[in-house]
Amino acid sequence: MAKRSGVKQRKTDGVNPRQPCPCGSGKRYKACHGSSGGPVELPVARPLAGLAAECELVALREFVPSATSPLSLAKPGDREVTLATVLPMASAAMVRADGSALVGLQVQTRSSDVSRDMARALRWALEADPGAVLPVVGPETDESPDRERYQDLVDADQVIEPEVHTDFAWWMPEGEEPTGDVALSLERANAAIMPTERIGPAAYWVDAGDRCHLRWVRPEPEEELLLAMARLAARGELGLGEGSRYAGSFRAHGLLVPVWDLDQDSHAREWTETAEALGTRLTEALSSLKSDPLTSEERRARDGLVGRQVTIR
Repeated sequence: MAKRSGVKQRKTDGVNPRQPCPCGSGKRYKACHGSSGGPVELPVARPLAGLAAECELVALREFVPSATSPLSLAKPGDREVTLATVLPMASAAMVRADGSALVGLQVQTRSSDVSRDMARALRWALEADPGAVLPVVGPETDESPDRERYQDLVDADQVIEPEVHTDFAWWMPEGEEPTGDVALSLERANAAIMPTERIGPAAYWVDAGDRCHLRWVRPEPEEELLLAMARLAARGELGLGEGSRYAGSFRAHGLLVPVWDLDQDSHAREWTETAEALGTRLTEALSSLKSDPLTSEERRARDGLVGRQVTIR
């Protein structure tokens, strides 16, 4: 009879320890959520699913430096709420003296569900007194499976078109000058901002200094999108034209974000039409997959695309 090691084995919940972790990190389960120190609750893979604005929200949360958008609530009230990428001192939410509220998206996540954290910040913004600031979303205490989520509080059908700003001057109400920590935070934020323009739905041109990119959050399931991209890559149609190169992709909140390197000498708006044309080609390729499986050349192209992926939690 085999000897007992005396070491208590961690429950794997039916996941093969050698298989990729369900959280999407790209690590094996045993080195991620299956490790002895891993969190008990796996992160929600696609926390903003079901929202018409899902792709835009992912972009605003992950890589757009300075942008705002009015928010439509499921139960409209007297308080005006604005979604924002970053707030002073990276606060989760704030209510101005006039009663209008701002909710920040680029904040530290405290739970396994980004949607729950966003809901808690929004709920606070709806109920807080004028002049109040929520530095961070506090620890979650409600263990009920029916905890409030962002989707419960907003108009799920709202299609947002964020206003992208060149700086963070919008932090301050008109005629008000920043002081103290806010002034220092504003100075640092303005110094670090990367020029960014929205050239289409969830598609953003970004000047990263040494090069320019197009980062495009796509709504399709990852596997389907990869197959369509592979079909285009095999045909030499995955680029945006002269001066562009497909660079790779990253995953964020359950969605795939393809990235293209772009000619720095070209203005952002020069890529609008080519991006629209690429979107049309992707749609056609997705449709063709229903009747035409990938060829051997297209499968090789897919393998190459998969090898150029990373995950952002």
